Amino acid sequence: MQLKANNIGFRYDRGPWLFRGVNLSIGPGEVVGVTGPSGRGKTTLCRILASYESPLEGEVTFNGAPLTKKGYHPVQMVLQHPEKAVNSRWKMHRILNEGYQPDEALLELLGIQQEWLTRWPHELSGGELQRFCVARALGPNTRFLIADEMTTMLDAITQAQIWQAVTEIAKKREMGIVVVSHEAKLMQRLCHRVIEF
Repeated sequence: MQLKANNIGFRYDRGPWLFRGVNLSIGPGEVVGVTGPSGRGKTTLCRILASYESPLEGEVTFNGAPLTKKGYHPVQMVLQHPEKAVNSRWKMHRILNEGYQPDEALLELLGIQQEWLTRWPHELSGGELQRFCVARALGPNTRFLIADEMTTMLDAITQAQIWQAVTEIAKKREMGIVVVSHEAKLMQRLCHRVIEF
């Protein structure tokens, strides 16, 4: 099982190329870091890997075949700003159950308290909300997780708790992870290899 970006390129409208000729492969259980200066297209690369965007050149494949958007997607993405990833008009239990129904063991591992389920997104802190976004992304059919600055906006304790839970689940399931971050210590601790983008 492998997620591969094959010679992909992207630009907005007719502007300059954001990137071209990018090749990247992530295997089961592998944690790959992507780092580099702002504005180089790291988030766009993540969006392409998760099928939010389509490359203008090349393709992304899963197990050797082009990714399809039908059904539960095997590649899930967690954004830097959780408030942008949830419907503010839904309560948290509905947001959480949008793709699948997580078991209580996962919620407990991520530190999600039962009383949060009946709250609105604006009633939660950024760290609490991000825990829900992570839980929602870790469905039973998720094979690769794209973490785009997933814990950058959170305090150190919350960062450590979330990453401990995610890496524990990834190891158990042999789930691949792409970690986008500017934090060198985090990359050294988590990643098997780091790519400068």
